[in-house]
Amino acid sequence: MIADQRLSAGGNPPAIRLLIERANDLVKTIASPSIVQLVLRVALAVPFWRSGILKWGGFLQLNDTAVTLFTDEFMLHLPGGPYHYPAPTVMAFLSGCGEIMFPILLILGLGTRFAALGLLFMTVIVELTVPDGWPVHITWAAMALGIMAYGPGRVALDHLLGRALSPER
Repeated sequence: MIADQRLSAGGNPPAIRLLIERANDLVKTIASPSIVQLVLRVALAVPFWRSGILKWGGFLQLNDTAVTLFTDEFMLHLPGGPYHYPAPTVMAFLSGCGEIMFPILLILGLGTRFAALGLLFMTVIVELTVPDGWPVHITWAAMALGIMAYGPGRVALDHLLGRALSPER
C-alpha cells in the first residue's frame, strides 16, 4: 500500500515502478485463487485423514484403541463437566467415517462446501474434547470456513460438474 502511494505520487523512476508491478504480478500468479483453494483443501484434509486412518483395523472395523479412547480417555469439556462420550462405540465409528470420507471429498473437490462443514463440526467436537489444542483447532476452523465461503476453486470436481451441467454452453 505504501509502495502504491509512492508510485502514484510520482517519486520513483519508471524502472522501479515497472519492477514493483512485475513483482506484484508474480505474487498474484503464485497465489492465484485456484491454487490457494486447492492448498486449503489439502491442508485441512491431511490431519483428519491421518487421524481417521488410525481408527480402523479393517474394512468398516474399528480397532480396539479407537473404542477405548472414546470409552475411557476422551471427555467432553462442557460446563459442569467433563463428561464421558455417550455411545462411545458409535461416536468412534462416526468419527472414523467422517475423518476418512470428508478428506477424500475435499481432495477430490466433490461436495466440497459440505465436506468442509462436516470437518468444521468435527473441529468443534475436537475442541470440546481437547480444549488446550485451540491454536491448531482455530486454524482448522479458519480453513474450513474459507473453503465454505469461497468454494473449491477450479481444480475440483465440483467446478467440472458445474461447467458440465451449466445450461450456458
